[in-house]
Amino acid sequence: MENDRIIALIKREVVPAIGCTEPAAVALCTAYATEALGERPDRIRVELSGNMLKNAMGVGIPGTGMTGLPVAVALGALIGKSDYQLEVLRDVCPDAVAAARKFMEEGRISIGLTTESDETLYISVSCLAGERSSRAVIARDHTRLVYLEGPCCRTVDRRGELGRPESEMAENGLTLRRVFEFATTAPLADLEFINEARRLNEAAAEEALKGNYGHELGKTLSRPLGKGIMGESIFSHIISATSCACDARMAGAMIPVMSNSGSGNQGIAATLPVVVFARENHNTEEELTRALILSHLTAIYIKQSLGKLSCLCGCVVASTGSSCGMTYLMGGGYEQVSYSVKNMIANLAGMVCDGAKPSCALKVSSGVSTAVLSAMLAVQNHSVSCYEGLIEDDVDRCIHNLTRLGSVGMQETDKMVLDIMTHKQTGRDGTL
Repeated sequence: MENDRIIALIKREVVPAIGCTEPAAVALCTAYATEALGERPDRIRVELSGNMLKNAMGVGIPGTGMTGLPVAVALGALIGKSDYQLEVLRDVCPDAVAAARKFMEEGRISIGLTTESDETLYISVSCLAGERSSRAVIARDHTRLVYLEGPCCRTVDRRGELGRPESEMAENGLTLRRVFEFATTAPLADLEFINEARRLNEAAAEEALKGNYGHELGKTLSRPLGKGIMGESIFSHIISATSCACDARMAGAMIPVMSNSGSGNQGIAATLPVVVFARENHNTEEELTRALILSHLTAIYIKQSLGKLSCLCGCVVASTGSSCGMTYLMGGGYEQVSYSVKNMIANLAGMVCDGAKPSCALKVSSGVSTAVLSAMLAVQNHSVSCYEGLIEDDVDRCIHNLTRLGSVGMQETDKMVLDIMTHKQTGRDGTL
């Protein structure tokens, strides 16, 4: 895979997002449908894949103080701009939130599971206003518009792109060795763009310390209680910073983060452990830049065969990337990086995704904790052997075993998780 194609791949998969990417994608699809209608809709019908519904039920919507899909849909129709992509709700303000709440209370929104597609990431939004109607469909990727029709747009129909299995659509030519070679040898000037992930995700971590977001895991770790238990170390600082950014994002802080493969939490977990380690280990700026590329590209490589959404928690993938980045910063070469991947898969394979929500900070902290431990073992040439569990001598086959487990083996688990989540008695009205 040539360098320019790899750079294009990273730039396509590492993009800014405000709030959780699943409700943001639903709001984006609603904005497309509303723009195609050409006026404020009277009614909106949303149909989603099970994975989309699961990942959008319990997260805070930025700037609203509310959780869940209805407010995201209402805001997508009232103030959303499709040009903003995953920052579609950038213009949220108190007046818009009040209007969205009224829109919801009037019963203008219906949300359900789709029956027309087997895609794990599928969003269909239909808008009605009098005799006029419009429809938009986003599928497979959080911003991939595959269908659009309405009185104020030119019809788009790319649904034929969805005919092949997602695993067959993956970019050709990537292996872990190619990922490592690119990250460590490509011209530095071509890689500098990745430092925007550092800027955005560090800012998100700092924002969490200014308020009380989510379960305040990151803030708790930075308080005297956390320091008394965890101490003041690179390890504790990595967990605290990463958890802080996740706390703020999942609780709906009005701040962008740099996502990876359609997930803000994956972007955070692939970025902040590497940044904190490099700073405290006194690595050079070039080493940090290359480590970030290694981390993010490893996560992208794994996600290509896993799919954008699955029952396997995304922190497993992103933390594996950050473990590779930290191994490189510790002085490890390709062999040690491959060891860190094997150590990660041996530990975290099977971690279940039960939707996006504030407690994702706990899972992220588990992932990055394991990332540090795996890197430490790897640079000492300790690796889980091919006689253990999912691990094989060939690291790319290990990765394939992990993604096959997550995309195929855990399908029934995914259905069970969704069934449990949609039948809970919460007594919640969507307000944080």
